[in-house]
This record gives sequence, structure tokens and C-alpha cells, in this order.
Amino acid sequence: FREIVEELFTAGRIRAVFATETLALGINMPARSVVLEKLVKFNGEAHVEITPAEYTQLTGRAGRRGIDVEGHAVVLWNPKLDPIAVGGLAATRTYPLRSSFRPNPNMATNLVATVGRDRARAVLETSFAQFQADRAVVGLTRSIRRNDEALAGYVEAMTCHLGDFEEYAAIRREISDVEKDAVRARTASRRAEVALALETLRPGDVVLLPEGRQAGRAVVLTAAAARGRDPVITVLTEDARARRVGPADLTEPLTPIGRLAIPKAFHARVAKDRRDLAATMRARVSPDARPAQDGREGERVAASQVERRVAELRRRLREHPCHRCPDREQHARWAERAWQLRRETDGLRRKVEGRTSSVARTFDRICDMLTELGYLDAGGTAVTAAGQRLRRLYTERDLLVAQCLRHGHWVGLTAAELAAVVSALVHEPRREEVGGAFPRMPSEAVATAYEAMIRSWSELDDEMAARGLPRTPAPDGGIAQLTHRWAAGARLETVLGDTDLAAGDFVRRCKQLVDLLDQIAAVAAQPALASTARAAVAAVMRGVVAADRLD
Repeated sequence: FREIVEELFTAGRIRAVFATETLALGINMPARSVVLEKLVKFNGEAHVEITPAEYTQLTGRAGRRGIDVEGHAVVLWNPKLDPIAVGGLAATRTYPLRSSFRPNPNMATNLVATVGRDRARAVLETSFAQFQADRAVVGLTRSIRRNDEALAGYVEAMTCHLGDFEEYAAIRREISDVEKDAVRARTASRRAEVALALETLRPGDVVLLPEGRQAGRAVVLTAAAARGRDPVITVLTEDARARRVGPADLTEPLTPIGRLAIPKAFHARVAKDRRDLAATMRARVSPDARPAQDGREGERVAASQVERRVAELRRRLREHPCHRCPDREQHARWAERAWQLRRETDGLRRKVEGRTSSVARTFDRICDMLTELGYLDAGGTAVTAAGQRLRRLYTERDLLVAQCLRHGHWVGLTAAELAAVVSALVHEPRREEVGGAFPRMPSEAVATAYEAMIRSWSELDDEMAARGLPRTPAPDGGIAQLTHRWAAGARLETVLGDTDLAAGDFVRRCKQLVDLLDQIAAVAAQPALASTARAAVAAVMRGVVAADRLD
């Protein structure tokens, strides 16, 4: 379809094309004019403003070589659009180079295997990424020196003839800190109560969401995920919208006000299922139902302890010699400036320590983790058999794929089942999409494999967090059932049905899935699993997925 549109547009048979930002990737569709509806794009996590380089790529389609002497780029106006910002995008012609280089498990095993750990570390210390980090240190050091000079002046200005004003300022600051800590403790306690309440909710519980855009009754669709982070549930609101709810969305714990039986055939992506369940909830659970109120005895005890501590500090403050100084408040202002500047300077020093050899340190942490997991030998200087397989896995979740292969999570699955469970490793849902912690799976075997994969991810996530390494998002099985249908031979319109997933998004996920299945087939130690992976590739690479392949 893409090739047909390109040829017809180039021949002038199609006068206008509506396209996404993929137009900037270099497809052969030059036009006399390019119209940009907005200067915001979705980057996979959030909607962000486009960069000058992206603007140049998009508007670079304007003007047909050999036909037009000039091209036109039009940006549609909206109330939030800043014309000066648009001019800045158009005028920028030089773009700063920023290294996106980050060591990862696959890279670490390849470097150790090819040049050895010591040599690899030395190479990383001379990388462009480390150069940029070290160059930033020069500016930080200059700021530290400037702050130290200013700090000396602040200390002199707050000197009091009656006593040690720095000690007096420390008492004042401690009073403020104790009061702020009490507020934070109450907030944390309340958040813990909210999280605990979320963890106790089960599918079918009806709760009352607080005031806001989605306020009102809601039925729980999926229980909270045991992911080592804040628990998140999926609910269906009165207007038949599925949404995720976590502690950040609530100020009070959610308590059930009723209960419904969710049909076994219910699927959150099917609009009719959502409407029917929402109608049942509205009919069976009264809009006036309210949860029972809980007590606050523990909070009152903690509050009294804080009050006693603050009273003691205020007594010490009144008894301090500097409390009677006529210039006390003037000294206090200088003391506050000195404290803030000292805190800022300490932060700069920590940044300097963190950026020096930061790339090599990350590499060392990854190697230590790989040694513990058995991908490098005991000395961390040679690659094991498991590490050799990891070397050939090129995906964001390379280590998780390797762990799944080692533990045999995918052994015994059919081609369609393997495609379904592996789709969780390539699917990245947008925030508005709803999949849930354990979405509906096409078979018991897929559900078992998916749960095992989630457990392996959770173990790796804890390991990476403990070592201060970048963490990867959890697998998401939101399209597992759709992928299973497609791999089983269903037509695209049957696969997508009433779901909200666009056909183009599904096809793109399928192509990513094929790439990962190819890698699994190449590295799997079990011949049966490798054969199943190849069969899964053939099952997915058909129809529109095969026709849309760029190569």
C-alpha cells in the first residue's frame, strides 16, 4: 500500500496525502507544500514538542526537485502556538550532537568477548558519551569555585557579636525540617494506605473514584500487579472507559461499595463489552453508596510527638544568645542564603563525582551483574555459553529474553502461542491504552509462560535497581490475544474486530515481533524451540505484514 501511494503521488494521481510524522523518515513523496497540523509528536512515552532537526526533516518534503523552484511549509495556527518558537524551529540550521550511547548487557558481553574487559573499559572511557560527560564537569567545577567565593562572603555577613549565628540558624532550620517531615510522613502514610487498599481490591469490586474528570462508580477489571513498584489497577468507569488507577491518582484509600461478576468472555478492548458491563454496574450499584470511614488514631499519636519535638526546639531557640540580637532577621537572611548555596554546591560536587568515568562505571556494574547471573565467568573476564547467546540478542529487553531462554519459559508452546507471549516483549502501550498486569491470554499455556516471564522480569528489575542501572519496562501482554489470532491464520479485520488498536500499529508490532522471533530461532539451545520460532515467523509474516516489509 505504501509503495502504491508513493507512485501515485509522485505521478500526480493523488493530490493530497494525510501522513503521520513517519513522513520525515525519507519516503519518496516530495510535494510543493507541506502542512503541519501541530508541532507536537508522541515519542513512545509522552507527547513532546518536535526538535528543529525533526522540523527540518518534515518540511524538507516541500519542493519537488527539478519541478519546483521553491517549496512551502505551512504550520496551522492554534491558541497555544508561539510564532516566535516556530520561527526558531525554521531558522535553526546547526544542531548540537548529543550522544545517546549507553552500555547494555548485549554490548557488555560483545565487548568482553572481542577485546576483553580491561580493554573494553579503557575504550569506553574514551567514548564520545564520556567526553560529553567530562566536558560538562569543567563547567560544574567553575560553578563550584564561584559558589565557594560567594559562600565566604555570606558567612562573614551573618556573623553576630552575641554568639554563633550559624548554630542559631541550624535550630531554626531544624524546626522547619521537623514540621515539613511531619507533613511528608502523613502524606507517605496516607499513600501507603492507598497502596495497600489497591492491593486488596479484586476484579469485580465496585469502588467510588474521587472527584475529577472520571469521578463516580467504577468496577475493578484487573488486580494490582506485584511489580515491586506502586500497585496499579485497571477499572471501568461509568461512561464505559477503561483506565489505570494508582496511588498518585488518589488521596483516600479505595473501599468496595459493591461487587459484580465480570463475564468470562469480557475483553477491555471491545467497546460493546465495556458498555454492557458499565450499564450493569449503573443498574446494580446505587450512586449514593458510600464506603465506611476509617479511623486516624495512629496519625494523632504521631502528631503529638512532633508537637513535643517542635516545642523543645523552640525553647532552645529562645534561650540562644543570638535570639536577642537586634539584627537577628538580617543575619537570618544571610544564613539562609549561605545554607542554600552550600546545599547547591554539595549537589554540584556530587554531580562531578558521578559524571567522571560514568560510562565505564555503568559497564562495570553490568559486568558484575552478568557475572552473578552466569553470563560471564567467575572473574568476569570471559563469556560463558549463556553469554554467547546473549551476544546475539539485539533488543531493548536482551537480558530478559536470555533469561527466558535459559529457564525454558517458552518450551512446549505452539507457533501461535510463542508469537503471542513474545509479543509482550515488543508491545509498548501508550498511556491511554489499557492492558492490565495480567491481561486476558489466548490459552493456559500462554498465561503460564507470560506469568513466568513477568517473574523473571521482576527479579531482573530488582537486580538492576539495586545496582543503580537503568531499568526496562515490564512486558505488556496487551496484544497477545490479537497476535495469537493473526498467527493462527485469522484475517486482519477479524483480529482487530472492535478493538481500539490501529491496523498500522498492529502491523508495526508484528514486524518487530518477526525480528525478535528470528533472533530467538538463531540462539535457542533447544532445536524444538528454534523450529517453533521459525514456524512463528512464517505464521506472522503473511498478508499485509509481509507486503509492508521495507526490505
